[in-house]
Amino acid sequence: MTEMIDFTAQTRLVARLAERTADAQLDAPTPCGTYAVRHLLGHLVGLSAAFQDVARKELGPTTSTSPNAFRPDVEPGWRAELDRNLAGMVTAWRAPAAWEGETQAGGVPLPGAAAGRIALNELVLHGWDLARATGQDYAPDEDSLAVSYALLSSWAAPDGTSGGLFGAPVPVPEDAPLLDRVVGLGGRRPDWTPSAA
Repeated sequence: MTEMIDFTAQTRLVARLAERTADAQLDAPTPCGTYAVRHLLGHLVGLSAAFQDVARKELGPTTSTSPNAFRPDVEPGWRAELDRNLAGMVTAWRAPAAWEGETQAGGVPLPGAAAGRIALNELVLHGWDLARATGQDYAPDEDSLAVSYALLSSWAAPDGTSGGLFGAPVPVPEDAPLLDRVVGLGGRRPDWTPSAA
């Protein structure tokens, strides 16, 4: 039987970060290339809705559209929508059936168990992106970090390239904190700051 993952701690952490993001910070740079904070938050709103459908295997536009197909943005009421979507992710991934069989995310067919790990990893990495961009502290729970590390490690090739959804890993010392190693495997520099953008 596939091990299920509880999304509660990570979704609450992302919700707190979003709640504490000021409107004046929406145009600030992020570690996500050309994304400003507003685009990163728009992406979080969209992916938290899509991964509910992925869990329920309700395949359609939310599960078949590539995340690179357009640049997301926030709309009026985005904070409440993000809160609802994050809570919905927790509920959707609590169902044992979410972790079984096949589903689809971003137009890619994949096992439910893999989709659940990808969903959590999206929240871990983009939570870090948002925290860094807005100057907030970020301390995900160890279980969520371990899931992200295992997933991203499985995608990293010996030559330093990545076969996953993110850029090539950034070298990070093996004795670095687990969060820094996760961030590096996700193609980000752990020392990134808005002034370096």
